Amino acid sequence: MENSCPLNFVKVDSNIARFSSLFVALLVLWYLYSTNLFILYFLAFDFIMKLFLNPGISPITMLATFLKGLFKIQDKFTDGGAKKLAGFFGLFFVFLLIVSHYLDIWAVSLGIAIVFLSCSLLDVFFNFCIGCKIYYIIKKIYPNFMNNL
Repeated sequence: MENSCPLNFVKVDSNIARFSSLFVALLVLWYLYSTNLFILYFLAFDFIMKLFLNPGISPITMLATFLKGLFKIQDKFTDGGAKKLAGFFGLFFVFLLIVSHYLDIWAVSLGIAIVFLSCSLLDVFFNFCIGCKIYYIIKKIYPNFMNNL
């Protein structure tokens, strides 16, 4: 783990989060190719499951957990609060993509998707989570940030 201690005392497996980021990126690419709005609805549903219900019943998390076990990848824990904030950012990006789709602003959708893909793929390939970095900065300024979530 990058920082010396978990900031919200909940740990999540970074490898499962990275697999999940890969699937999110693939689904966003599929949306860009097909412009099928149901892909974005599925992503919104999945993020809502992860953030507000039980992360274990999220379809993407279940697939990521299966693949981690299939490839026999060792656990690598990271701060859960940081990944949760990254999930909120992901849900926000999906919401912006849905709104820009309904407003029929393709250039805005493409820009949002590029930023979203960049964040997801940085996590997948380099284990660099931008949402997590923002979380650590906010926690230094406001130590009680996301303590109730």
